[in-house]
Amino acid sequence: MVDSEVLDEQAVEAADASHSAKVGDHQPGSTGISNQKLAMWAFLGSECLLFGGLISGYLLYRNNNQDGPAAAEIFDIPFTSVSSFVLLMSSLTMVLALSAITRGDHPRTRLWILTTALLGAVFIGGQVYEFTSFYREGLGYTTSPFSSAFFTLTGFHGVHVSMGIVMLMSLYFSSVRGKLKTENAETVEIVGLYWHFVDVVWIFIFTVVYLMAKGI
Repeated sequence: MVDSEVLDEQAVEAADASHSAKVGDHQPGSTGISNQKLAMWAFLGSECLLFGGLISGYLLYRNNNQDGPAAAEIFDIPFTSVSSFVLLMSSLTMVLALSAITRGDHPRTRLWILTTALLGAVFIGGQVYEFTSFYREGLGYTTSPFSSAFFTLTGFHGVHVSMGIVMLMSLYFSSVRGKLKTENAETVEIVGLYWHFVDVVWIFIFTVVYLMAKGI
């Protein structure tokens, strides 16, 4: 009888070990969060250093216009404010997407993920239009140290938003194919962390680059 109980306990332990091996990285570590989420937080920490350096570089050169136009002469605050509002609203739709998949509501999950990606695409479209307008007004990448710092900072942010759109569309198509299930809600959460990060970074960029240039 005792041997049977011991064998049963060993069988349970073996099953638990097998399950842990299959789940692997999804198991929470000593931090209490999964390895994937921890890796995303570490990545975002490194991105903070990157954007911190880019913003610092911009602040150093923002008044060095040489023969090119100054920021106050070309920035269109109302247009950029609307574009910024669109990007910030995408954070709300990202939260709604996570809430929907947590409830198991997959149609709404796809709806909000796609809406988030579309809002991000509208922001990128606005940025492309803005860059084109600046170029026509004589502000190119090599026009002055100010223009180089400006295009590098905002361009890097645009690349990050574009990467986020790719990640969102990957989630969307995974959901369409039925591969994004309720138990995969953490995947949506991790993508959401990245998306909220680029939104928060834009708040700093909008304040430092646009509002400070106009003295607002």
